[in-house]
Amino acid sequence: MKGISYRCYGGPEVLEYGELRDPKVGPDQVLVKVRAAAVNPVDWKCREGYLDPLLDAVFPVVPGWDVSGVVVRPGAAVTEFGVGDEVVGYVREDFLSRGTFAEYVAAPVRTLARKPRRLSFEEAAGLPLAGLTAYQVLVRTLEVRRGETVLVHAAAGGVGSLAVQIAVHLGARVIGTAGPGNHDHVRTLGGEPVAYGDGLAERVRALAPDGVEAVFDTVGGDTLKTSANLLAPEGRLASIADPEVVAYGGRYCFVRPDAEDLGHLARLADEGAVTVHVHRTFPLARTADAHRLSQEGHTRGKIVVTVEEAEEGGEGGEGRTEEGAPGEDTA
Repeated sequence: MKGISYRCYGGPEVLEYGELRDPKVGPDQVLVKVRAAAVNPVDWKCREGYLDPLLDAVFPVVPGWDVSGVVVRPGAAVTEFGVGDEVVGYVREDFLSRGTFAEYVAAPVRTLARKPRRLSFEEAAGLPLAGLTAYQVLVRTLEVRRGETVLVHAAAGGVGSLAVQIAVHLGARVIGTAGPGNHDHVRTLGGEPVAYGDGLAERVRALAPDGVEAVFDTVGGDTLKTSANLLAPEGRLASIADPEVVAYGGRYCFVRPDAEDLGHLARLADEGAVTVHVHRTFPLARTADAHRLSQEGHTRGKIVVTVEEAEEGGEGGEGRTEEGAPGEDTA
């Protein structure tokens, strides 16, 4: 099969497009024909070796954890899915080797759910990691309840935009930090936008004088320190960006594959409660360019790689971008 791989840690230039070994399908796995795979900041952080203290790398590594596609062969013990089923997955194992930026991936059933019917394959590919991160932090860690006020940082980004929508669905009032160019976008998601930078604390306090009940930090550093000072009494703080959150009495969170949670997200998408904004798509052969764009840290929503475009356009294929979508972010 065709796919992307890297044989050593490094910059985007270490990503190679070419022939890879076809994946074997274990008894609890499903062979998925990949239609789209989303790029997340963790992908390039893995590629550059930042996660080496946590995850063994078995080279060559096929990057990518997010996927949408079609089941072509279920494993011998699999009863959850059949041939032709459309699925989404957060296909993360406990080591780096068998990722989703390829024509096929053998995905453990514990990482998969049925694809939302309302979403395209490109949109659906952007749901798993970002959506599960937002859902697990808001529901399991922060335990957001109806009527509470939640502060979400980088509210126009991949994780942030889904966090705003999920928190609104939970009945919360949401204040979201974003650059001025994304304020209207945050409003369409149901949030109340505030600008980054100097004076952030004052702007948030103007909207929530008694503090916020929960903060979802996706930035870390000074933003995390500011956030801790904006909490109401008994307020809760969680970060996916900075382990120092523990020093402020909060929780550091790392998303887990969870088929039940992913299935719930898919249902929210089918109900129209959650949408996924695709900022730009690239053909598979241009995954390195997708990584470069992700590393710039200024996209609104998700960057997605499509296998079909790689087959049609090859290495010279042009990526697609949504006009008028300047953005920012993080995940």
